[in-house]
Amino acid sequence: MALPSLRRQQRYVRESELNMTFRELKPNIYPVGAVDWERRLFDSLIPLPDGTSYNSYLIKGSEKIALIDTVDPTKTQVLEENLAKLGIIKIDFVIANHAEQDHSGSLAFVVQKYGAKVVSTPKAKPMLVDLLELSEEQFITVEDTETISLGGKTLQFIHVPWVHWPETMVTYLKEEKILFSCDFFGSHIAASNLYADDEGKVYEAAKRYFAEIMMPFRNVIQKNLEKLKDYQIDIIAPSHGPVHKQPDFIVNAYRDWVFGEPKNIVVLPYVSMHGSTKKMVDYFAAALIERGVEVELFDLTVTDLGKLALSLVDASTVVLATPTVLAGAHPQIIYATFLANALRPKLKYASVIGSYGWGGKAIEQISGLIPNLKVEVIEPVLAKGYPGEADFKALDNLAQTISDKHKELADG
Repeated sequence: MALPSLRRQQRYVRESELNMTFRELKPNIYPVGAVDWERRLFDSLIPLPDGTSYNSYLIKGSEKIALIDTVDPTKTQVLEENLAKLGIIKIDFVIANHAEQDHSGSLAFVVQKYGAKVVSTPKAKPMLVDLLELSEEQFITVEDTETISLGGKTLQFIHVPWVHWPETMVTYLKEEKILFSCDFFGSHIAASNLYADDEGKVYEAAKRYFAEIMMPFRNVIQKNLEKLKDYQIDIIAPSHGPVHKQPDFIVNAYRDWVFGEPKNIVVLPYVSMHGSTKKMVDYFAAALIERGVEVELFDLTVTDLGKLALSLVDASTVVLATPTVLAGAHPQIIYATFLANALRPKLKYASVIGSYGWGGKAIEQISGLIPNLKVEVIEPVLAKGYPGEADFKALDNLAQTISDKHKELADG
C-alpha cells in the first residue's frame, strides 16, 4: 500500500533536484523557474504534448536584486527552493512582464516572503490587483523604455501590447544584452537543456506556440518586432521553453511567420461518417498533389488541434470537408472553422466539399463563421449521397482553380 506514495515522493525528489540545477546565463543571472514535465493541457484548451516550463530569472546587481516573472502557482514550492539554494532572503523587485497566472501566479508569495515591489506596466497593475488580491501600494508602474538600476545592471522595460495580452512588456538587461521576452519567442517544452540546442525540435514547438497563442495578433506583432530591431540582443530568455543563445534563429522564424507570404499549401480538415466525404477527400487530395500543391490532411475525429493550428501558419488555402448533420455541417467541422476564424491566419482562399442526403445549410453556416478571415471563397463541391462522376469532375476543377490561384500568388 505504501508503494504509490513512495513513487510519488521519489518522482518529486527527482523533479525538485532537476529544477534546482543551477546554471548562470551570465554572471549573477540565474534561471530559477520550474519544469512541468507532466502537464498536458494549457488553459483547459491547448494540448501540451511535450509539457512546458515556467521560466523565472534572478538578477543580482551590486545594490539590488530583481526577479523576472514568477511561476505557475502549482510550482511555487520549486521557485522557493531554487531561491533558497541561492541563499536569497530579500528581493527588491519582481518584474511582472505579463499578468497571466502561469507567469504571475507566485507574485503574492514573492511579495510577502521577500518584501519585493511588483514592477509592471500601468495596464497590468489593475489586472494583477484583481487576479491576485495584491494592494496598489505594492506596485511600481513603468512607462515604455523606462529603466531601473540594480547597481551595474540596468533593466529597461519595453511595452509590447497584444503579445498576447494588452498589458504585456519585455525586459532588456542593457549591460548583458539579454532580452527577457515573456511569451514572445516562447515554446511549450519541458526539457533538461537550458538552451535551444535542438533547433529542429524547438522550431516546431515555437511555431506551434505561435500558431495557438500569437497568430491572432500577427499584425501588432509585426510592429513589436520592428520595435525590437534596434536593440542589440545576444540572448533571448523567454518565459516558456529554452533560452536562445543564437537569437537570430527565433527572430527570423517569427519574421517569416508574421511577414512572409503564404505558401503553396492546402489545409484539409475533414470528418466522414459513412465514407462519402472521405472518398471526396481522398480524390481531392490526390488531384491537388498531381497539380503540385502540398496538402496537409486532418481527420478531426483524431486530430491534435494544435497540429491543425500549426499547419495554418503557412497555408494559402483551407478546404473544409464535411458530411451533413441535422441540416448543417458536422460539429467538429464547426469547431475547426471557429478555431481558424479565431486564429486569423494569413489564408487567401477557402472552400468547402462534402456530401448531403436530403438537404442542408452547411455552406451558409460555415460562411457565417469566418468573418475574421480575409479570404476569397471558391465555389464549393457538394455531392448528393455517394459522389459520382460529375462530383469528381467538380473536384478536379476545384483543385485546378486552387493550383492556378497559388501560382498567381507566387508570381506576385
